[in-house]
Amino acid sequence: MFQGSKITIKDFNFHYESVQALRNINLDIQPKKIFTIFGPARSGKTTILKSLNRLTDLILGTRHTGAIFLDGMDIYDPKVDLIKLRRRIGMVFDLPTALPMSIFDNVAYGPKLSKFIQKRRLTEIVEKALRSAVLWEEVKDRLHTSALRLSGGQQQRLCIARILALEPEVLMLDEPCSGLDPISTASIEETLVQLKKDYTIILVPHNIQQASRVADRAAFFLNNEMVEEGPVYQIFTKPTDKRTEDYVTGRFG
Repeated sequence: MFQGSKITIKDFNFHYESVQALRNINLDIQPKKIFTIFGPARSGKTTILKSLNRLTDLILGTRHTGAIFLDGMDIYDPKVDLIKLRRRIGMVFDLPTALPMSIFDNVAYGPKLSKFIQKRRLTEIVEKALRSAVLWEEVKDRLHTSALRLSGGQQQRLCIARILALEPEVLMLDEPCSGLDPISTASIEETLVQLKKDYTIILVPHNIQQASRVADRAAFFLNNEMVEEGPVYQIFTKPTDKRTEDYVTGRFG
């Protein structure tokens, strides 16, 4: 285990019944960096994300070997509290899923469920989360209007704020800009760069250009294996594996 890693993945294999979705993954992810996992479709990217907070437990017929550690804790230890684990490692999916309620209630939803919070404290949590998601200035005068009236890019940042309200340590995003226009995409990317000051971010990007713009380190996945991992400038300018070079230069994928 690499000293100082936030997450360590060791000899990890994952199966959906008879189909192997991940093969012998070994990876260290450092704290307060943006780590991006890229590759063609069905290469194991989403599976590795869902394994990190055990969302894969919700799928029948799955099994794994190897280990994943969060701050040295084996997340597959039977004593691990899954609710606490998923608070520590939050996930934002590709399609914005604003709840049919006000902007304020969307962000307050998680904290209200998890414990009794005084109204003043709840207001502070919502404002902090919206500021962290770089959405506060756009919505502060309409917090009690429907979140469904926000644009797609605003709804995605609202989803990020909803996760941040739970005070996670790790933020995972699975193609969060896949349905967004270039301006909204730029807003999300700027938000992520701001957030890495306080959070460890793991991103499956919409495309390799996004990975090269925002990431500190990157890993290339192909055929359910990790081909190569390293600093983002090295991965995109001087990859050590020809398969990585062929993918980032557009020869396939």
